[in-house]
Amino acid sequence: MSDPRPRLFTGGTIWTGHGRPDASAVLVVDGRIHAIGPEAHDSAPDGTETVHLVGGFLMPSFGDGHAHPIFGGLEDAGPRVRGCTSIAEIVEEVRHYADAHPDREWIIGASYDGSLSPGGLFDARWLDEAVPDRPVILRAWDYHTVWVNSRALELAGIDANTPEPVLGEIPRRPDGSPLGTLREWGAVELVTRASGGFSLDERVDALARATRQFASLGVTWVQDAWVEPDDVDVYLEAARRGVLATRVNLALLADPRVFPDALPALVETRRRVEAAGSPLLTAHSVKFFADGVVENETGALLEPYCSGMHDHGMLVWEPEHLARSVAAVDAAGFQPHIHAIGDRAVRVALDAIEYAASVNGPSANRPVIAHAQLVSEADRARFARLRVIANMQPLWAQLDALMTLLTVPRLGEDRADRQYAMRSLLDDGGALSFGSDWPCSSAAPLDGIAVATSRTTASGDPAGGWTPHERLDIATALAAYTSGVATQALADRTDAPWGRIEVGVSADLVWLERDPRTTDRTTMPDIAVRATYLAGEPVVLSTTPTAAAALPHP
Repeated sequence: MSDPRPRLFTGGTIWTGHGRPDASAVLVVDGRIHAIGPEAHDSAPDGTETVHLVGGFLMPSFGDGHAHPIFGGLEDAGPRVRGCTSIAEIVEEVRHYADAHPDREWIIGASYDGSLSPGGLFDARWLDEAVPDRPVILRAWDYHTVWVNSRALELAGIDANTPEPVLGEIPRRPDGSPLGTLREWGAVELVTRASGGFSLDERVDALARATRQFASLGVTWVQDAWVEPDDVDVYLEAARRGVLATRVNLALLADPRVFPDALPALVETRRRVEAAGSPLLTAHSVKFFADGVVENETGALLEPYCSGMHDHGMLVWEPEHLARSVAAVDAAGFQPHIHAIGDRAVRVALDAIEYAASVNGPSANRPVIAHAQLVSEADRARFARLRVIANMQPLWAQLDALMTLLTVPRLGEDRADRQYAMRSLLDDGGALSFGSDWPCSSAAPLDGIAVATSRTTASGDPAGGWTPHERLDIATALAAYTSGVATQALADRTDAPWGRIEVGVSADLVWLERDPRTTDRTTMPDIAVRATYLAGEPVVLSTTPTAAAALPHP
């Protein structure tokens, strides 16, 4: 990044961070906050650019504590199925894309709505109607499930004689033949490996689009929460080409089938990323999947599912294996980042972190449990005691169609009402950060904040909010998406900390058209991002006349 010019922000409301007073002005020099309040005006050097906020709202930029940028960017490279509201509409979109791309050997797209078919089960023959002669792979919204056509099953060698894969499931017809839905990575990789995926250039372009998308939403730091070896090459090439628009930390995937033997390779990958010398790229985390997701009944529960189809779900790691592996990555200086949806998975993840502390001593790496959708009350206080950051996806804390059609019937009403206990976790002394899990759901922080503060859908249902005792006040929700993520990111240990507006920290800022603290929940997602600044430089700048009010400082 080039040395930015001095900038004086004034003429609006400046939120400096949770528990801190608002300011009237902020001066940025050499990419850092130089002065706040009246001193910002007094100390501005000649040639300073004045950015008039025209009554808008300046705040620390957002961070996203759990997302999948490459996956998200690639959704634009295949059939546009995300917005489809019926199976017929998906099939027609796949047909249209295949006809328009006759050179594509594999048709690969994402991400369809798994609630459109009972039980989330989709038949290969439905896609055969659109494309019978080429393989088709569609990822579901949850990215734990795929729907494929018969040609893809054939090329992957999946038939009635294929055994159930380790860490995966192949739903079948009564005659034993594969239906066309594959669940969890042990099954999903059977077809994704056969396909070969997208080219390096396509994936670099997708990553560039993804980080620009995040920047347009006011996000300047992203945790990529699922990075496989080929993905590292994509990030290194994107950094070399200078197309990253945000900071990104890589969480390198730990595969239980090859762990801990694979740990030296992860250490070497971290060295490669550090050697690249990009100020936007780090690799200090390791990703563990403790379980799957509730919606396909692979989330691991302490009590059985209500459907009778599955028992307690699926643990990806045996508890002892996970504990030893978490201890190993912690000892190697990595931050454990553990996907845990069900209450059994959360308990196993906490047990692993506790074991690591008993072996290595208290961790300095701030372990993260991502999602924490369902946490036993007996385990909630352990987050604070073990200094574990709960990274939650606030947009999911609503009674939308996904929740009412797929989640609640599997958990039952009483257990469902214990989901996403954000307020309770904070009240017990725990640390909270927010993430989107994009492209599984919207990447826009304001979408999630609107739900976190209301626990209602976009239409305001239910009145008064679902589990209203778990609502957050707006300042706490903003903090979870700013300083909370910065804490998770270990930003305070770098030479350019971010997440708050304070003298000496990096000027990672977002300018909103109005103050979300005084905006109704129903219109909060509509607040426009006027500009996003990374180390004082605009990475996104609105072209509207009011947003372009930048004047030379006398």
